[in-house]
Amino acid sequence: MTQLCTGNGPLQQWDAQLIGDFNNWNGSGHRMTKDNYGVWSIRISHVNGKPAIPHNSKVKFRFHRGDGLWVDRVPAWIRYATFDASKFGAPYDGVHWDPPSGERYVFKHPRPRKPDAPRIYEAHVGMSGEKPEVSTYREFADNVLPRIKANNYNTVQLMAIMEHSYYASFGYHVTNFFAVSSRSGTPEDLKYLVDKAHSLGLRVLMDVVHSHASSNKTDGLNGYDVGQNTQESYFHTGERGYHKLWDSRLFNYANWEVLRFLLSNLRYWMDEFMFDGFRFDGVTSMLYNHHGINMSFAGSYKEYFGLDTDVDAVVYLMLANHLMHKLLPEATVVAEDVSGMPVLCRSVDEGGVGFDYRLAMAIPDRWIDYLKNKDDLEWSMSGIAHTLTNRRYTEKCIAYAESHDQSIVGDKTMAFLLMDKEMYTGMSDLQPASPTIDRGIALQKMIHFITMALGGDGYLNFMGNEFGHPEWIDFPREGNNWSYDKCRRQWSLADIDHLRYKYMNAFDQAMNALDDKFSFLSSSKQIVSDMNEEKKIIVFERGDLVFVFNFHPSKTYDGYKVGCDLPGKYKVALDSDALMFGGHGRVAHDNDHFTSPEGVPGVPETNFNNRPNSFKILSPSRTCVAYYRVEEKAEKPKDEGAASWGKTALGYIDVEATGVKDAADGEATSGSEKASTGGDSSKKGINFVFLSPDKDNK
Repeated sequence: MTQLCTGNGPLQQWDAQLIGDFNNWNGSGHRMTKDNYGVWSIRISHVNGKPAIPHNSKVKFRFHRGDGLWVDRVPAWIRYATFDASKFGAPYDGVHWDPPSGERYVFKHPRPRKPDAPRIYEAHVGMSGEKPEVSTYREFADNVLPRIKANNYNTVQLMAIMEHSYYASFGYHVTNFFAVSSRSGTPEDLKYLVDKAHSLGLRVLMDVVHSHASSNKTDGLNGYDVGQNTQESYFHTGERGYHKLWDSRLFNYANWEVLRFLLSNLRYWMDEFMFDGFRFDGVTSMLYNHHGINMSFAGSYKEYFGLDTDVDAVVYLMLANHLMHKLLPEATVVAEDVSGMPVLCRSVDEGGVGFDYRLAMAIPDRWIDYLKNKDDLEWSMSGIAHTLTNRRYTEKCIAYAESHDQSIVGDKTMAFLLMDKEMYTGMSDLQPASPTIDRGIALQKMIHFITMALGGDGYLNFMGNEFGHPEWIDFPREGNNWSYDKCRRQWSLADIDHLRYKYMNAFDQAMNALDDKFSFLSSSKQIVSDMNEEKKIIVFERGDLVFVFNFHPSKTYDGYKVGCDLPGKYKVALDSDALMFGGHGRVAHDNDHFTSPEGVPGVPETNFNNRPNSFKILSPSRTCVAYYRVEEKAEKPKDEGAASWGKTALGYIDVEATGVKDAADGEATSGSEKASTGGDSSKKGINFVFLSPDKDNK
């Protein structure tokens, strides 16, 4: 039996038929019926034991309106929709996707366990290729996922998966909520991608858009919203049903069938495609009747709880989170919310909305403001620290310095904002770095690292920003002559050994590796002990690590006193100024830093910066260094070739292989010497191997 339904149907006087290749587009023999909830449906028996509607054949609904006109629409619950790419503006056709068992993708790998802290790699499959064209799910799985794994991320967040007829919408004007975007392949191809990610230990989140829908009528839900009453409409009627800034339709979350449609949509993606959770787009627009337009939230509870709150939308989000965590207790669900609504990230059982994390959206705004409007010496250390730590202790945040929002057309990536046109001429490692390039690479590393270490309980990076991808993202459109030149990722920039992009990529990998080792992102211990405005230094502890950030453009401080909690010996864990990261190598990694007690035990006000112990360091300009406390009993004698966590070198690893090429074998070198990848660079990344003391800092 085949069952297809429209979702919410039109008024009773309308007639509805199912048409397609299977009946030569004549629906007189396949009339539909409508139930009490406004849903049109039809059941069609098999023919000679075979489906009446063949797999991969085109289907549509045809409605006879009360005014005598017939209109064709793509089914609301369609699982696949395609268009004729050779024709400009060609309409989408619904495709009946029901492959025979031999053609269905079968998942081979279980879901990875939920990490204590997500390190999220945000990606757009279509623009993930090097070539100026739309990339596919399988190309992304085979070429990009290994890079993500090599850089020590544990989660992939995929954008633009739900079908959207306008490519340049970045996937945020959804037309077909149950359909995989056909530009990048079939539903089976997407399953291959998710399964490949799971095989690499990567969890996969989907960017889901339930905050609004495309206003398209011929291929979207808006096509059913003509002449209906409130209870038979996906959307609010009148002005309330339109988003003024997005030119899109707004759901009526009080409608029973809308709830069924959206909740079923979540379960479909989770069950059918094995997604491990979701990132909900546009949550601020959902939470409030004003949709956050022209609102600057100051933190007053009256802003969050009052007549401006869309209670129906809040209830839907509670239902959605409750459902997802019941189906998959280890699901990760992230809210894109700029308002900071209290209890958004507390469980439904506690009266919260139920999200696991919210995006810390104020952080990139702070960095953009500083980079565009303030000289380096005008940066406020307390302002940076406040922005990074301004979150509710019991509600978790995902920190990010830049996501796709900061890269789209009209703005620049952070690296391009820092270095601009010199990225075209000054990124060769065969010549000395200009002051602009030197500053740009140094601040790129520092900004991303302090955002990760201090800004939240998880970290997010958008595809390519880890190595400083230049320019901006611009989708093919009439204004750029339909060019894909800026709608792709130039991975070769990070792969070419004599270009400086490799240094930013290596540091990104090292940041994630540091959290893998010390789990500081998931630690509740976070103490900022020093915000020195004159010297431009921020010192803080996160977990068992001590972080020192010197933002001063020129001053280096020898013997700078750093407060800490536990006494003992501290060593370098990660140093942005290391030669392997494109720095100047000013920090000695072999030095032991022994603590001295401060003040009267148990009396914090007598301590140094309210810390009971301290040690002294060299803090070079525009450098960040993380220190770890050495467990003496665990430290091996030097003659055994042991090395501290901070003693690492670049080594290239084929992620499909089982072992890492050891630097001692001559396959990797530290400092400014070159390392050769060889073979297929798309399957290689940088990994870190321990070096013995006599091979470090050379």
